[in-house]
Amino acid sequence: MNADLGSPRELTGLQRRRALYQPDLPPCLEGTRVRVELGDPTTTIDPKCADIVAQAFPHTFGQKLVHFLESNTMVSDTQVIEEHPPIRVGVLFSGRQSPGGHNVIWGTYDAMKAQNPHNVLLGFVGGTEGLFAKKTLEITDDVLSSYKNQGGFDLLGRTVDQIRTTEQVNAAMSTCCDLSLDGLIIIGGVTSNSDAAQLAETFAKHNCKTKVTGVPVTLSGDLKNQFVETTVGFDTVCKVNSQLISNVCLDAVSAGKYYYFVRLMGGKASHVAFECALQSHPNMVILGEEVALSKLTLMEITNKICEGVEARAAQGKYHGVLLIPEGLIESIPEMYALIQEINNLHSNNIPEDEIPSQLSPWAAALFKFLPPFIRRELVLHQESDNSAQLSQIDTEQLLAHLVEAEMNKRTKEGNYKGRKFSSVCHFFGSQARGSLPSNFDCNYAYVLGHICVQLVATGLNGYMATVTNLKDSTNKWRCAAVPLTAMMSVRRHLRGPGAVPIGRPVIHPSPVDNRRP
Repeated sequence: MNADLGSPRELTGLQRRRALYQPDLPPCLEGTRVRVELGDPTTTIDPKCADIVAQAFPHTFGQKLVHFLESNTMVSDTQVIEEHPPIRVGVLFSGRQSPGGHNVIWGTYDAMKAQNPHNVLLGFVGGTEGLFAKKTLEITDDVLSSYKNQGGFDLLGRTVDQIRTTEQVNAAMSTCCDLSLDGLIIIGGVTSNSDAAQLAETFAKHNCKTKVTGVPVTLSGDLKNQFVETTVGFDTVCKVNSQLISNVCLDAVSAGKYYYFVRLMGGKASHVAFECALQSHPNMVILGEEVALSKLTLMEITNKICEGVEARAAQGKYHGVLLIPEGLIESIPEMYALIQEINNLHSNNIPEDEIPSQLSPWAAALFKFLPPFIRRELVLHQESDNSAQLSQIDTEQLLAHLVEAEMNKRTKEGNYKGRKFSSVCHFFGSQARGSLPSNFDCNYAYVLGHICVQLVATGLNGYMATVTNLKDSTNKWRCAAVPLTAMMSVRRHLRGPGAVPIGRPVIHPSPVDNRRP
């Protein structure tokens, strides 16, 4: 474990100024008397998967929706939390760094101490591995003082992002029992919250008193559904990236001779690229969801970019900015099939250096066509969710390479008479995910932390803290909690009425909906 985790930070002047910001709370969470309303029982996002999810989660499926009301609101079937015996709660980061994560811990700590000064909040140092190893740090005012409203996850850090195997689940349960935890808060995205649901089910099955709560914190914004409007970190990441893209746009206009290929973090969905395009107005943006829907090949995408370059050249413009989502590579049908073959070989423990020779003939031909740097990146070992390491695949350089080759070809054939095509490539990743969170993300994360404490106090297990009406001011936010199983579904093999559910129930990433007008 990193010895610096949890140590007081030496803040810069800007960071000290940021630390002074006090997040707002909606009226329903103010004070120590919180009114909890239980709503309707839940099923799943995809009704066709309800039986499968119910069978996999018999102890936590079908739980009721939860709403938090102002203390003076009189509604039937409500519970007022007035008694606050001491509780012990654990919290960990499970997922990529996302601006605002520290404020979830801050909100949790403030809510716990407001309820009962004897409450104890323990942070697991090193994420899930810290959970398995029982490595904790007690959260205090002194520990929190230099992490309020700050970026990164360096208060506690993170390691492997999964609690999935029987051994891992049992280790987590052993820790929670040994530390006598009343609650466990897991901060992360779709994978982490799917694991939280499994953990909650196992705890309920074995009568472990620890109640598990998930918090939607991920910069990619893909944990989005009818219950979750957005995730902590998405607002900040899009604003920071949009500023960087706008700077690049001005540089492109100033130089007048370069095309900038900018790849943006965001996992398999294109939410970050789409939002940044709306904010910064680049010349082109490729959405992975559109590529997948249209079944565009790698060469078709290349030709579309070249057509855009030629159209701008006809206007005397030899510069531009193109945005590329991180997950684009998996949206291209033939690339997706190649990556799946490679992933299967990884699953069969084929060494990286032997993978190229084990590919099927068509996959081997495509693999050989690709530039050497892409070949090296494609065979890298999988992420913890068994997917390709998208952040390590330089899709922007691949496209720039192919576009340059095609433009040179068109020039040689006399079909293009403009200036020589020149490209500059960027990957905007850690520049944004470690940045100071926006006021919105500071407030949102702090409020979610408060909700987590109310869920533990109410004895609810297997829920995600949620807030809706986020477009309005904080005093109009509606605070709630949703069973994690209500967000689950099972992927289906093939499309149409004969589709067969496969795999285990999980919370799936939500793609950009490009069918909307």
